[in-house]
Parts: sequence; C-alpha cells; structure tokens
Amino acid sequence: MEPFELTASEAAARIRDGRLTSEALVRSCLEHSAAREPEIRAWLHLDPDQSIRRAREMDKRGGSGPVYGIPFGVKDMIDTVDMPTTYNSPIFEGHQPAKDAACVATMKSRGAVLMGKADTVEFASFGRTAATRNPAKLTHTPGGSSSGSAAAVADLQVPLAFGTQTGGSHIRPASFNGIYALKPTWGAISREGAKQYSPSFDTVGWYGRSVDDLGLVAEAFRLEGADSGAASPEIGDIRVGVCKSPVWSAIEPAGEKALETAADRLSKAGAKVSSFELPVEYDPLFDAHDTILRGEGRSSFLDIYLAEGHRLHPGLANHCEENKGVTMQDVVRAYDIVDACRIRFGTFFDEMDVILTPASPGFAPEGLGWTGNHIFNSIWTAVHAPCLAVPCIRWDNNLPVGVQFVAPRYRDADLIRICKALDGAMQEK
Repeated sequence: MEPFELTASEAAARIRDGRLTSEALVRSCLEHSAAREPEIRAWLHLDPDQSIRRAREMDKRGGSGPVYGIPFGVKDMIDTVDMPTTYNSPIFEGHQPAKDAACVATMKSRGAVLMGKADTVEFASFGRTAATRNPAKLTHTPGGSSSGSAAAVADLQVPLAFGTQTGGSHIRPASFNGIYALKPTWGAISREGAKQYSPSFDTVGWYGRSVDDLGLVAEAFRLEGADSGAASPEIGDIRVGVCKSPVWSAIEPAGEKALETAADRLSKAGAKVSSFELPVEYDPLFDAHDTILRGEGRSSFLDIYLAEGHRLHPGLANHCEENKGVTMQDVVRAYDIVDACRIRFGTFFDEMDVILTPASPGFAPEGLGWTGNHIFNSIWTAVHAPCLAVPCIRWDNNLPVGVQFVAPRYRDADLIRICKALDGAMQEK
C-alpha cells in the first residue's frame, strides 16, 4: 500500500510509531495528486515545495498528537496566510489574507500540514461552480459548495479536508463522493476567517475516509468527549430512528434505496431500528431556513455588492436588491420557527440515540453546472445538530449514495462513537 492510500487514522498511527514520516506521506499525496489532478480538478492552489518543507520540519520536531504530520486540504473560502484565498471569485483573484482562519491555525498548531486550497462554488453560495469532477464518474458533479475538498479526499489526493455547510454544502458532497464527513454542532468550531454567508448557520466541518478519521480531527479540536477514550457502544444497544423528514417528496430512487438499505443492514446487525417522524411543527423549517439565508445573506454580501456589484453573480446581487421580496419581518418570523424547533429537538432523543436520514436526494447529478439539491440537509443545519455522513450504496451507474446520522447538539463525540459501532454493518460485504 502506498502512503497516499492510507486513511488519516492509519497514517497517524504509522507516524506515531515511526513506520512513516510526514514527508513521505506528503510526497506520496502530491505525486498521486499530480497524476490525477488534470482529470479531477480538485485544487485551486497547491504549493508542493512549501508542503514538503512543512512536513520535513514536523519530522524534525518529532511531535505527537492526533493529526501530527497529516496533510489536509482547505476549501478556498477559508483564509490561509501562506496561500491565496480567492473564494473562486474573479473579484478576489490573487487575494492574500493576513492571517489563517481559526480552523487552519488550529490544525497547524497540532502539527498538521496544509497541502492546498480546494475549489468551491463562488463564495460557497451562488455564482461560478467549481471545475471539480466527481472521481466516481467524471461527467457528474462532486456536489457543492465543498466540491474540491470532497473530491480530493475521495480521490485519495489528501486524507483530510475542510469544508463548510450553510445548507447542505458539506454533507451532500460526502454522499455524492462516497466518503465520510462530520458537520459539527453549530458553534463547536470557530468560523473566524471563513467567508460569512449566514451567521446563524455557517459551520466548518471536515472530510475523511473513515469514522476514525473524523474522530482524529474532533480530538484535535478538543470537542467535548472526543479525547475521553470512551469505547463505542455495542450495536445491539443502539436505538436508531429512521426519519424520512418533511421533505420526503423530493427523494429519488437512489436516495430511497440507500435509506432502506442502511436501515435493513443495521436491523439485521442487531441495532434497535424504528421509524421516526418529525412533528408537523417542523414542516415549515426548510422554508424558514431559506428565509433566514436571504435575510442574513443581504448583509453578508452588501459590501461586495456596493463595491463590485457589476462583477457579483446575479443570485448574490439579488440578496442586496429585491431579495425575492423577503422582508425583515419575514426573517423574524422565520427565526421564531427555527428557535422553537431547535429547543424541542433534543427531547426526541429520550426514545432513540441517533437519527438515520437521507444525506442527499440521490446520486450526483450529471454535469458540473448544478451541484445538487440541499433539501435533505437544511432542516438539520437549521437546528444546529451535528451530522455525520456515511457511505452506503453504489447506484446502477456506479455513483455513490450515502446517508447521514444526526444527534443532539454538542453530542458530536457520542455521534462519532455511535457511527463507529454502526459503520461495519452499514458497508456492503
């Protein structure tokens, strides 16, 4: 096995016990990326010399920690002091931030090696889509807006990568690319230095190729309970609520099959699987989420609109103009709907440990002009719940389709442990 083929957790274990150097791992990832990148187009910026120098320095220091010496990618709407941050916008071509975003600084402080900036939908919202292709089928989107981050991990170009989610920009690409992802509880990871769209929903998350990979980063960020050493529960003790959600009418055959398959596999493995239906109060949550995005997006993009409106995508410019008629009173009513749903959400877990629900309507759409529908992500983003994406099936066209597990707020570490226990049963033997 070549170093680039190792998961982050496998590589970290080898670095800890001296069987692998950070430099060897980074070089292997860069060499693989050089061979694959002309087809996948995951990156907007790579600096191999800089990454190798950093890895060599980590080897000299001989430090330790969950992500020490591990290369990672960053969505190019997250600031980096030593690489450009363009937001995939012609307005910010060549833009060089003065400091790292908090999530990047944290990873560097734990000894991780920044490998590059991954392509994204413009401003992680509207506008130019990424040039990135889905590694499973190049004619299909990898999803968005965390397009390059997800594709780079799926294509084995880097073991870890950071994305963001405001609607479904992180979990949906994980489903489309057949990888693992954690969208943490809103506020658990600092969003300082990431381009703002909606302060109420913007969340920094990460991709890996196993549940253990997600746990490594959670430990690096000191999420509560992530470094406790607690064992995963027995699968027979886990109560799983299967939720189609109020937007089930948008499901596609592949998405329905993935959910049915996941529930069936878990039930056969001994998990306590039952149906769960959100109360009718949650029916307007998707629309309320969209209303808040429009209200907060108006202020988030006003400065760029006033200075560079002629170069701003019409979808974003609309936020600062008529904004589809959304008024601030509409936004206030939407806040009230979301707040009430968020407060009640935690009470559902008296009867279950985790929710199993679609991560996307189905497989990745064909073409690169549309990154897919976030309809199965928005309600969980709105209630600030942690979400963990797990691969499940391959559809007839060989495109991956995953599912997601959802837990109460700030139960991220428990969610990781539960998913580790369930993951073996989830994967087709």
